[in-house]
Amino acid sequence: MNKFIGDKVIFLPLMWKRNIHTSTFHILSNRLLILLFFVWGCSQVGDRTPFEVESSHSKQYPEIDIDLPQIKERGKLIAITSYSSTSYFLYRGKPMGYEYELLNQLAEYLDLDLEIKVADNMNQIIDMLLKGEGDLISYGLTITRERQKKIKFTDYHTKTHQVLVQRKPSNWRQMKRHQIEEALIRDPLDLIGKTVHVRKNSSYYDRLQNLMDEIGGDINIDIVSGELETEELIKMVAEGDIDYTIADYNIAAINATYYDILDIKTSVSFNQRIAWAVRNASPELLKSVNQWIAKMRKTSDYYVIYNKYFKNRKDFRKRVGSDYFSKAGGKISKYDEIIKNKAQILDWDYRLLASIIYQESRFDPNAKSWAGAVGLMQIMPITAKQVGAKKYRKPIDNIDAGVKYLQELKQLFNDIPDSTERIKFILAAYNVGPNHVEDAQRLARKYNDEDVVWTNHVENWILKKAQSKYYNDDVVKYGYCRGSEPYQYVQDILERYNQYKMFIP
Repeated sequence: MNKFIGDKVIFLPLMWKRNIHTSTFHILSNRLLILLFFVWGCSQVGDRTPFEVESSHSKQYPEIDIDLPQIKERGKLIAITSYSSTSYFLYRGKPMGYEYELLNQLAEYLDLDLEIKVADNMNQIIDMLLKGEGDLISYGLTITRERQKKIKFTDYHTKTHQVLVQRKPSNWRQMKRHQIEEALIRDPLDLIGKTVHVRKNSSYYDRLQNLMDEIGGDINIDIVSGELETEELIKMVAEGDIDYTIADYNIAAINATYYDILDIKTSVSFNQRIAWAVRNASPELLKSVNQWIAKMRKTSDYYVIYNKYFKNRKDFRKRVGSDYFSKAGGKISKYDEIIKNKAQILDWDYRLLASIIYQESRFDPNAKSWAGAVGLMQIMPITAKQVGAKKYRKPIDNIDAGVKYLQELKQLFNDIPDSTERIKFILAAYNVGPNHVEDAQRLARKYNDEDVVWTNHVENWILKKAQSKYYNDDVVKYGYCRGSEPYQYVQDILERYNQYKMFIP
């Protein structure tokens, strides 16, 4: 895939063609073209003209009439964020990230379920919001006047400044400090004639434009694909693919702990505010998010979460260098090969089986429950005996026993016509046993509800098995069940499975 965009394009606004007599249009068009070529010849910046960049901000979208009441009615908050080593990622099978953790806190505060959408192209993250693909941008956007014309920012989360990310000399360890300093750019004036790589719709591009006015000279701005995250550009500097990029200091600083060849000491801006954003037509959502931010700022959790992703250098280096970090090695656990082989027996995606194992043991082969379940898949002695597993403590034997039990459950619920719903029944039965699931099906039938559909049907009846009216019902054979456990178990595993599908090929 070509990472860089190098084509030069001139856009002729369509508004010139509306309600204009043909001859007049030709005159105006010719004058406009002369002006454009003058701008092209005198004011070219890297591979893009200012006119072209402005065109990316001129899109018009119909007003999306979705505010907090409509979101509450839907029951789900849809947030747009990025896939990065600080915002949202997978590590050792666990979804993590600064935005991810805060979003979960926000969804709980609003009493809503949470759906996260990852922006594949960071140039389009604001467009995604304006088109109604999400309710909230939960990503560290710099508050700028241009952006404030299009969206409403929440109260800011943090303040930071922009820095030049550059590479120290390859032999910097053998050099004296003053020699290293002489090889680096410390004065922005020295950027004149240099090439800096940034995304088109980023605040970094805007800052470089303003910086050129301030220093009275041209910086070559090379526009890169919106698919490239800031941290990926930082990595490219570290590896020598490009010489310079611009980044927020907090992102640059945590990445520089892993790439010690980087220098991030040269500031190119004053402090700026970093915030999330909503559509202009969502004032109630904005008010509630700001109330939540005000409340969170009074708690230690708010600062613990920030420090976890932007200050804890040791953990960051450990994650980024791990095969089990989704942006690096692409592995879920060290048992992936075993899981892949065993998943074939079930004819399942191995990432679904991996999600079950994470839920049961967090991939800890020595895990043991209070009830006596052991190993990666938390096998009970009675279950091992049922499936004929004499050995079930070693990882491969434990997974083998768990898969055999899942095979039995798969056969038991073979009459569920929809394959996706069938998996939900199997998961619930793995958690609480098939007897309670079948009780819930009998209750559904008695009360004229669907008994072969889990979502919004049988799951409701297993929840009711915690109420005396229902666990004493004459169709119930196995009594009381804390139905919230299998209910949540199914949701957790499928949510994590979707995250695994998003991050792991």
